[in-house]
Amino acid sequence: MRKKIAKFSILPLAAGSIFFSFSTKDAAKPNLENYSTYNLELDYTVEDLKEEITPDFEISHTAPILGKSYVGFKEALAFKESGGDYRTINEYGYLGKYQFGKGTLKLVGVYDTVEFLNSPALQEAAFYANASRNKWILQRDIKRFAGKTINGVLVTESGILAAAHLAGPGSVKKYLRSWGAQAFSDAFGTTIKTYMKRFGGYDVSFVKTEKNARVDFDRLSA
Repeated sequence: MRKKIAKFSILPLAAGSIFFSFSTKDAAKPNLENYSTYNLELDYTVEDLKEEITPDFEISHTAPILGKSYVGFKEALAFKESGGDYRTINEYGYLGKYQFGKGTLKLVGVYDTVEFLNSPALQEAAFYANASRNKWILQRDIKRFAGKTINGVLVTESGILAAAHLAGPGSVKKYLRSWGAQAFSDAFGTTIKTYMKRFGGYDVSFVKTEKNARVDFDRLSA
């Protein structure tokens, strides 16, 4: 999901779905179904974008906010994804400041890509909802692998969430549970390892786990 930006151009990308499977060696625990990811979409793809998208606002570029807080995390990630540009569409059809695929947006309740590109507030809300959903899906892996070293990189919670933004939580599960043997790279060659290293060590405790996180449009319009 990166970044070689072609503004206001839309190219189709065929979508595919990657099925995932996993097994657990944990001892039996009560209420394991509370953690089940069965029937959740874990790998995200981009569908054709057919709308004519004409953002109606101006963006002034500024350097990303630094620091190890949640704000520092999301701004650093956004700068890598798009240079922090809310109205960008890259050559593969990924949208906005955080370079979302259309399929991922649907998972967090966003269906209107024109509205999405024209609303910085909506893009920020979508990023949080997606991070919250990914954190729920990966919560057991975060507990198991944070603090471990895989392929020479210290695994952290923020690194895992950044990798999930790049590759989808299903790919991150496979990477972690194979101890880095099952690798992933996007169309630009960016890997899970790269994102885990680059975005490790941020405090993302602000992001709460939520199984079916969605954008709260009522709150946005308030």
